[in-house]
Amino acid sequence: MSAKALALAALLLAGAPAAHAATAPASADPVAARAILSACEGKDSFSDPAPAARIYGNVWYVGTCTVSAILLTSPQGNVLIDAVTEQAAPSILANIRAAGVDPRTIRWIVTSHEHFDHVGGLATLQRATGAKIAALRAGLPALTSGKTSPADPQAGHIDPFAPVRVDRVLRDGEVLRVGPLALTALATPGHTEGSTSWRWTSCGGNAGCQRFTYVDSLTALPLGSYRFADHPDRVAMFRRTFARVRAWDCGILLTPHPSASDLIERMAGQAPLRDPGACRVLVDGAQDRLNKALKDTTPRP
Repeated sequence: MSAKALALAALLLAGAPAAHAATAPASADPVAARAILSACEGKDSFSDPAPAARIYGNVWYVGTCTVSAILLTSPQGNVLIDAVTEQAAPSILANIRAAGVDPRTIRWIVTSHEHFDHVGGLATLQRATGAKIAALRAGLPALTSGKTSPADPQAGHIDPFAPVRVDRVLRDGEVLRVGPLALTALATPGHTEGSTSWRWTSCGGNAGCQRFTYVDSLTALPLGSYRFADHPDRVAMFRRTFARVRAWDCGILLTPHPSASDLIERMAGQAPLRDPGACRVLVDGAQDRLNKALKDTTPRP
């Protein structure tokens, strides 16, 4: 399957738009977010460049039109979440600079899951920044080989990517610190074995401090001959993750594909940025899609 076709599938299946609370902190730069919407209108490639925009406080969107990369800044060094595609690496670096950050001050790069649209640019960004990479152990085989796990529901239809060196292996619930930045790694397997969500708190001056949760994809997306009904272990993995995420108060929800949570629209002020029930709504949509996938009896090539 082509990258464009995969992009369309991901955008269609990535998640239901989150419900929105009546009150929430405002985006720090809705004008910049509207610039993303304008620049990305009609674009669906993983690598289409988008301008940078501050989400809130020290949290920046530096990704592309359809794939997130999140920059967290601090005086003691910075952290990048996700690397998008290899083709997008120059625009990610340009966005980091547009946020006022020298890429060489990025201390760590962490990821959501080990598919080329989120880690394809990882090796290039590691070289450009000198940053170290941290990941959960379950993601190591794919990250260090550049090959999707054979057990992945999308195996055989996901492009390979340049392998990387992982400098720190994290445990579920372990905190990665850079100065005042403290990111908690949360195992949310299903979409891939190494799927990882991230939680932290960021402050926005007079607007106060807010919890952020970057929830990895919860999408049950089978490709080729894969049938979830034939893989009860993978289904159980998804259901455990659903139960875990449903219980969270995500605060400000971010997602690896911004469309999964209407992220850019919320940044632009079209809906509140924070919704206490956002994780529940995200899980409800993912649960429905898994149930439909389990009923699918369409012959596959």
